[in-house]
Amino acid sequence: MAKRKEIKTDVVLIGAGIMSATLGAFINELEPGNSIHIFERLGRVAGESSDAWNNAGTGHSALCELNYTPEKGDGTIDTHKALDIIEQFEVSKQFWSYLVKDQQINDPADFIRTVPHMSFVRGSKDVKYLKKRYTALQKYKLFQGMEYSEDPAVIKKWIPLVVEGRDPKEKVATTYAAWGTDVDYGALTRILIDNMVARGNAHLHLLHEVYDLIRQDDGRWKVKVKNMATGEKTIIYSRFVFIGAGGGSLALLQDSDIPESKLYGGFPVGGQWLVCNNPAVVKKHEAKVYGQASVGAPPMSVPHLDTRVMGDEKSILFGPFASFSTKFLKEGSYWDLFESIKYWNIFSMMKVGLKNYDLEKYLVQQLSLSFEDRIEALKVFYPNAKAKDWKLEDAGQRVQIIFKDPEKGASLQFGTEIVASEDGTIGALLGASPGASTAVSIMLTLLEKCFPDRFQGKWKKKLRMMIPSLGQRLEENEELCNKIRTETTALLRLQ
Repeated sequence: MAKRKEIKTDVVLIGAGIMSATLGAFINELEPGNSIHIFERLGRVAGESSDAWNNAGTGHSALCELNYTPEKGDGTIDTHKALDIIEQFEVSKQFWSYLVKDQQINDPADFIRTVPHMSFVRGSKDVKYLKKRYTALQKYKLFQGMEYSEDPAVIKKWIPLVVEGRDPKEKVATTYAAWGTDVDYGALTRILIDNMVARGNAHLHLLHEVYDLIRQDDGRWKVKVKNMATGEKTIIYSRFVFIGAGGGSLALLQDSDIPESKLYGGFPVGGQWLVCNNPAVVKKHEAKVYGQASVGAPPMSVPHLDTRVMGDEKSILFGPFASFSTKFLKEGSYWDLFESIKYWNIFSMMKVGLKNYDLEKYLVQQLSLSFEDRIEALKVFYPNAKAKDWKLEDAGQRVQIIFKDPEKGASLQFGTEIVASEDGTIGALLGASPGASTAVSIMLTLLEKCFPDRFQGKWKKKLRMMIPSLGQRLEENEELCNKIRTETTALLRLQ
């Protein structure tokens, strides 16, 4: 038998999505001599969660997402998460602006553009909530400039489709943030990976699947890879491994057998969009409009009526509607869920299942919807919607984290979670929303967790060149906030 091919490298990135691309871009800046190998099981870059059709494309900054500002038991609005997320998106814009300034991104319009972000609610209870939310957010400079209205005439100027055909007696309210964004994370991922490969030290391997990870005595990782086109198997020896494989990350993390992997399980949730490409309708809507989530709905299932621009095509998307498959990836295996169940997480998964009846009820309800039912849901946002203008498309597949806290027990986690070995030689990203929008902050956290000495030492100066607000909160520094926002708006050619 012929000896398997062996490669030695500094970094292995598993998955060619926005997370691996962002991490690779940082490594190329901080350690330009490092060799990087990127392995992607599909035949294209950004084919899963980072693909434009598989996510909301929102520059998530809590301007419109109501689930980031829950109402507390005493009636006040909790703004903690909203502040964190808008700070994180500002960090993303700083890094992208650095890449524009460094001529690594030629035209930011290839992936980002200005689209207003709006919240829309109906009924006295939700109108009262939205007014309180608006008032609470106006205390912070990062949210100042947002507008609020209950006047149908004003709202019609912003989003005519939402007002036309609506009962004039219905009580409605909106907030309007003119500086929101629409981001094509698939296009951005391709730009970042193309840049890495063009430098000559990064190697992209499409149709290559990582099927095992083994820690070596010398601290390196033995990464087993299969070429899905030829069947050829290769052994990669790497000093650092990042698992950024979306829904596929959990299985690979479990394969690594690091103690931290024993704390996690996963539950898959898919999605579908209603899509309109009728130019007469599309030209009348220019906003991302978010509403209130149904009881039990995961954060990524908050209903929204979105302007989307992908390449030269402009569309309107409504949804997402939840779907269910035992796959952890859109192009995964129906055995994914079952293979993720281990002796150390099965009881945690069962407990979480018993505790999350509202989520299970929501999923069952969503699965029972007909096309006509989905059009009726759309009419809550767009009363004059016509079924002939819309088609149903599958969106991405996500895996919600089930975390076994040694003290508090098992719980279903929403959001993203960084998992890293104690020695910092391997890291993984689990979870979903807000995901791509906060990729830069997430990868900075990963770098600090895995390389603390270099992060606080020799990398610090270069990191501050790329992220001028590093280590600071813009909300607490008005002069820096204004300076950075002015620069990023100009460099990214936003309005």
